[in-house]
Amino acid sequence: MQSTWDKKMLRPKKKKTEKVKLSKDSIQKAKGIFNYLRPYRFAFLIGWVFLILSTSVGLIFPFMMGQLLGGGSGSATSSLSDSIKLINMRNINDVAIALFVLFAAQSVFSYFRVVIFTNVTENALRDIRKAAFSKLIYMPMDFFNQNKVGELTSRISSDITQIQETLKTTIAEFFRQIVIIVGGIAFILIFSWKLALIMLATVPVMAVIAVFFGRFIRKLSKKAQDQAATSNSIIEEALTGISNVKSFTNEVFILGHYEKAIEEIRSLNVKSGLWRGLFVSFIIFCLFGAIVFIIWRGLLMTQGPNPELSSTDFFSFIMYTIMMGASIGSLPDLYASIQKSIGATENLMEIIGRDDERQLYNGKEKPTITGAVEFKNVQFSYPQRSDISVLKGISFEARSNETIALVGPSGSGKSTISSLLLNYYSVSDGQILIDNVSLQQLEIEHLRDHIAIVPQEVILFAGTISENILFGNTNATQEQIEEAAKKANAWEFIKSFPEGLNTQVGDRGIQLSGGQKQRIAIARAIIKDPTILILDEATSALDSESEKLVQDALDKLMVGRTSFVIAHRLSTIMNADKILVINQGIIAEEGTHEQLIQAKGIYFNLVEMQGIEVN
Repeated sequence: MQSTWDKKMLRPKKKKTEKVKLSKDSIQKAKGIFNYLRPYRFAFLIGWVFLILSTSVGLIFPFMMGQLLGGGSGSATSSLSDSIKLINMRNINDVAIALFVLFAAQSVFSYFRVVIFTNVTENALRDIRKAAFSKLIYMPMDFFNQNKVGELTSRISSDITQIQETLKTTIAEFFRQIVIIVGGIAFILIFSWKLALIMLATVPVMAVIAVFFGRFIRKLSKKAQDQAATSNSIIEEALTGISNVKSFTNEVFILGHYEKAIEEIRSLNVKSGLWRGLFVSFIIFCLFGAIVFIIWRGLLMTQGPNPELSSTDFFSFIMYTIMMGASIGSLPDLYASIQKSIGATENLMEIIGRDDERQLYNGKEKPTITGAVEFKNVQFSYPQRSDISVLKGISFEARSNETIALVGPSGSGKSTISSLLLNYYSVSDGQILIDNVSLQQLEIEHLRDHIAIVPQEVILFAGTISENILFGNTNATQEQIEEAAKKANAWEFIKSFPEGLNTQVGDRGIQLSGGQKQRIAIARAIIKDPTILILDEATSALDSESEKLVQDALDKLMVGRTSFVIAHRLSTIMNADKILVINQGIIAEEGTHEQLIQAKGIYFNLVEMQGIEVN
């Protein structure tokens, strides 16, 4: 019996492949895409006209080719050409010229169809991309707690690519193949209903069996590829941790697992080879045999003193049969692609159709904000964990320009208070007032325009230092940017870079140190000039030298603002106007540094643990 580790190592890594099943609900949601096609409906309609024209012209091609191939045989005139009198063809030269005219017409129709469909599709997808991103950027914070950002971006990217291919080519191809099949059946029935029935009973059935047979073989090949990926991961892990392998003398152990993996690959490939052999035999004997049978029966019908079928009609019949066989073979893949596109459209429309902050937070008031904040018996649970109370009746008051420090163990609810202040979430019970106006009544952008936050982990955007500072106030001047950088103690290191403010910070600010990123974030907050400031452990991850520079910049930033300081290092908040000790979702202690030291409670113990001198 294989060990648990053994099974884990040998288990192929499965990719998430979502099988889309069409339903009334999914189709109803997918219909939302027509709202984005509607502005371009006239051009889209013209594209369909060219599609119909090019498909109709394509249906004439097999008939004309039959006339060309059978035209030199000296056989009887085509009964179909006599009946529908498409063209008056005196010889094969006329047929050849007519074919070139046909190709020219189809080329023109196809060109305009492709160009128009591409323009309409790209215009519609531009609007969908904008709508989707606009919806995402305004989604409430809880949406991002429930959905991984990587999955959202990946899904939108792959969904839009799927829709793009379908709108540009797949729908047109699916329609074209259906018309070819229906039109082809009509033509071959006119040529010879007997031969048509024989053909319809054999060739399409064989073509469909061949398609599903091919899919089964592809699944076997996919399993072998997955197993090969697993065996490669064994090599990668073994070589990456080669020191562990050698120190524990487990070379034989690792080799054993690798041998099992490659033996599984061998077995799967042998099995795949067996079925491939059967598939090739099927194609050679059954599919080609069916075609030969049709040709044999058709040739018999052209023989004798009173042939049932003329040579020209027989050749046209064969051309239509070949074209129909190809069309029938392509339908399953085209249909599967359309199914996936409906699923992709459903996903996008579901995101676009959700309520965002603009609908959920309908406060309209825009009062003058001076920074007076009051929490009244605030209780809160995160929506996805409604049974766990994070805040349990928090009440406190912060006057304008006061500094409020929030201290306490991790998970006690300190950062949650700052999130509620920014109205990232709605309180479960109680009330938050800003200048005596309920947070729910405030217009959300007006509220956040007056609040700035400097977090512990600063995220800068890929771009220049200047652009990242401007994020705090996109209308700021160059002089204001420089002044903010100086106040944030960032100007010295910015000047040391050859490109100064135009220095690229890299993805998420990777080219700057932690202290430099913090000072850029402070400059961003300074240039915003907020009424309320939130500092969420802004110095906890810095070395002593960087901390001193950042703390000096923060001290300047807090002047003249209502500040909420979340801190683990208690030395940074000793001068706060009020210190709130949060413990298990409640305010366990409240007061100034001196008052809390005298109380000799939780705060006093925390101060002693950090080795801070108590006077």
